[in-house]
Amino acid sequence: MEHLNQRIENYWDARSENFSKVRRLELDGVDGIAWKNIFKKNLPAGKNLKILDVGTGAGFFAAILSKLGHKVIGVDMSTKMLGEAEKNLRELKLFAEFKKMNAQALDFDDETFDAVVTRNLTWTLPDVKAAYREWFRVLKVGGVLMNFDSDYGDKNFLDEKTCARAEVCRRMLDECAAIKNSLTISTRRRPFWDAGFLEGINFSVRLEEDISHAVHRDNRCDYDSVPLFAICAFK
Repeated sequence: MEHLNQRIENYWDARSENFSKVRRLELDGVDGIAWKNIFKKNLPAGKNLKILDVGTGAGFFAAILSKLGHKVIGVDMSTKMLGEAEKNLRELKLFAEFKKMNAQALDFDDETFDAVVTRNLTWTLPDVKAAYREWFRVLKVGGVLMNFDSDYGDKNFLDEKTCARAEVCRRMLDECAAIKNSLTISTRRRPFWDAGFLEGINFSVRLEEDISHAVHRDNRCDYDSVPLFAICAFK
């Protein structure tokens, strides 16, 4: 498991700079506005929520949520991604706290957060069940987990319709495919497996199978063609 975690970390370290550039484009365009509206609609009522952004990457969600007035802690296993996140929020004159941390074993007390948010993370995790249990643990009663992800498990990353090639070279595609094929989550059909597991650990789940039409409209960002699902799970 530790070797696999390190391999995943190295992959995202290598992609961090180009990944960050795309997220900045996205943040400044129509899709950034769409994501802001999704959060405003689905987060618990009240201002100044304490929110955990798991797999924060280049700080995309952290920037939006900080702008909305929430206190955000972003965690990621990739040191270089965290560096990009810190740089991006500094340039935007926004604030969030960033920590290097394993999404499957969080260093937070029980019931710390009003919300946990994550995007394009669970498909890369060696132990998604452990991650979901951890996210349930650190959520306050009445809090919400918002997971946005895609079912990449049975997809071919060398298919041009599947992968956005502009920022990923062939070598990186091969490495990504090798990692994906080694993960148990790749054998699950999602998001229905996720919804079933979350309900089994006492979440109440609301599911949208594809929100790509709402948040993948910016042609500058070169999104892939795999549907992006949305899970809102309430504790």
